[in-house]
Amino acid sequence: MSGPGMGRGGSRSLDQVSVEEKKKMDRKALRNLLKYALPFWPKFLLALMLVLMLTGAELLRPYILGLAIDDIAFTLDNPAGILDNKSRIILMGAAFFGLALAQLVIGYFSAFILRATSARIIMNLRDKVFTHVQRLHFPYFDKTPVGSLVTRICNDTNNISEMYTNVLVNFFRDIFEIIGVIIVMFMINTRLALAVMVVVPLMAAATIMFRLKARKVFTRIRAKLAAINIFLSEHIAGMKIIQAFNMQNAKKEEFDTVNHEYLRENDKMIVIFGVFRPFMEIVAAIATALILWIGGKGILESAISFGTVYMFLNYSGKFFQPIMNLTEMYNTTQSSLVSSDRIESLLKTGTEENPGDYQELGEIRGEIEFRNVWFAYVGENWVLRDVSFTVRPGEKIAIVGTTGAGKTTIISLILGFYKIQKGEIFVDGKPISKINIRELRKAVGTVRQDVFLFQGDIETNIRLYNDIDFELVKKAAETVNASKFIENLPLKYKEPVNQRGTTLSEGQRQLLSFARAIVMDPRILVLDEATSSVDARTEQLIQEGLENLMEGRTSITIAHRLSTIKNADRILFLHHGRIAESGSHTELMELRKLYYELYSIQYS
Repeated sequence: MSGPGMGRGGSRSLDQVSVEEKKKMDRKALRNLLKYALPFWPKFLLALMLVLMLTGAELLRPYILGLAIDDIAFTLDNPAGILDNKSRIILMGAAFFGLALAQLVIGYFSAFILRATSARIIMNLRDKVFTHVQRLHFPYFDKTPVGSLVTRICNDTNNISEMYTNVLVNFFRDIFEIIGVIIVMFMINTRLALAVMVVVPLMAAATIMFRLKARKVFTRIRAKLAAINIFLSEHIAGMKIIQAFNMQNAKKEEFDTVNHEYLRENDKMIVIFGVFRPFMEIVAAIATALILWIGGKGILESAISFGTVYMFLNYSGKFFQPIMNLTEMYNTTQSSLVSSDRIESLLKTGTEENPGDYQELGEIRGEIEFRNVWFAYVGENWVLRDVSFTVRPGEKIAIVGTTGAGKTTIISLILGFYKIQKGEIFVDGKPISKINIRELRKAVGTVRQDVFLFQGDIETNIRLYNDIDFELVKKAAETVNASKFIENLPLKYKEPVNQRGTTLSEGQRQLLSFARAIVMDPRILVLDEATSSVDARTEQLIQEGLENLMEGRTSITIAHRLSTIKNADRILFLHHGRIAESGSHTELMELRKLYYELYSIQYS
């Protein structure tokens, strides 16, 4: 995956690529930002028009005040014309007030349109990213920290929002304001306008230096922020272990290290801004001094009016401020470009797309066949080696073996979580690689050792938000004997469930997972260490329900407790990724080999 500040390939940081490559990445990221906003272009166009109207009003205000100052000065020198000038001054005052009122109204609507539109863009983008994340292949989650995904869905989309609300339209406003100020200044007085232009090379040099320094530091800031999010996500999830093993002080020191690295990079950015802005203000002060010197000399020579000098003092501020705004927008722009690139790299990550020629399963019989299957999570570190077996419709088989033999891997492959490197897996004679993945998983009911419950209530955690009648939910709970503890809860099936089901015991969570697995009436049932977390009494309740549940269904059970699979039609013993033994409990005991040895260890 692309880490913080990484290119799409994820192999090099931004500090390690050429300037030309950085420009190409920025252009690509900018196109992505514009692509997100494209469906809302009429609203952005309206906001842009309103902002241009604001800019025009902003340019008129100093001009009106300058004319008023000249009229007042003329009146003081010519008392005879006071009545005529008084009416002009009142008119200009009314015009100034009208402009201020218009700016207030237009500014409100432009800000409202921008922020409302930006909020909808980000809402759509978050929906798109989360939907995509739900369709990613399992290997992606194996190697990607949860904190990194949270950063992309939350922080990165917020950064993009800043681009739309504070940069996209304001960029045009500042550009038009700079151009407008230059035109107006040269129209009013060429000498004073040239005096302001003298300092432009200094500002250009400062801006280029700022961009070069800020980009490198900003990239490192993004990387350090992502590291903090990853650290927090991992350690908050593992807080029970931290507290159980008294690791608080050690973890605090680790977090302090990560946190201080982030602080150091922010301090560098503060220094860059701390140097840039005062320097720009000094340059603006030089321009002001030139205006006062040339303008004051012109007033003494009666070549320039007081009002003209006032206009230029105002316009010089309106000339330098947008330039500083554009430069400081660079920080927000870079943040948005990096975030856009990170989100696009996530959206381009391969998903569990069904092949174009996928086959419909139709009426499921429940036959499963592994034919010469080889599988490795990494490289050629084979977990399964040339595994072949067939499960007939309605057959109950069990898979046993030592830890790391590949038992759970077989379950993951049946559900299509991973792609095999060699061989083929068939369901009802059709290769899994050609089957609609959602239809396949609908046909398989799964119960895992690590039960995950969502925040909600008992009922929604059984039906998992599917449109299933409550009576079927209740019947499923009764089948696996989960109804016995549910009926004793204050709100029964409406009893609230906290995140991960922390208010329920492990046995109760396991019973709910059984009810969840069968409520869809699957033709294939997969049990992965399903009774390892329950006590003997609960296990007996589950076994009673499972006997009825497995009737007429294909079932695959993985178990460490060999007593729970003695009645299986067939038992497969996995050893170092291969099927070493196959047969019923009685047959394998008579062989007196691996299964016999494992059984003897457990029940000696």
